[in-house]
Amino acid sequence: MREVSEIIHEVESTEDKKKLERLLTEINTRLNNKVDVDLLLCRAGILTKFQQYGMAINDYSKVLEIDPDSKHATTQIDLLKTILRYTNTDIYASPNTNMDPWLE
Repeated sequence: MREVSEIIHEVESTEDKKKLERLLTEINTRLNNKVDVDLLLCRAGILTKFQQYGMAINDYSKVLEIDPDSKHATTQIDLLKTILRYTNTDIYASPNTNMDPWLE
């Protein structure tokens, strides 16, 4: 079985979608057997690349349950929540311009 560091290095060094999908499957299998903070962070990174932000936030939240001092997880959650807020904003949904994100 490969080392976790090898998987992480492979994920960080590729943008190939098929390869990332294969790595995601391998990471999911390993996480089903044992929770590992590094693999959770790695999986969250892949999910972010696939724009599956909600699932990535869930993984970062699990990391924070294990390691409440994780700056990386905290930062990524804040970033992803901001991305979700801006991508889900419908400028025509409400005439209330006080809530428009570009006026913050």
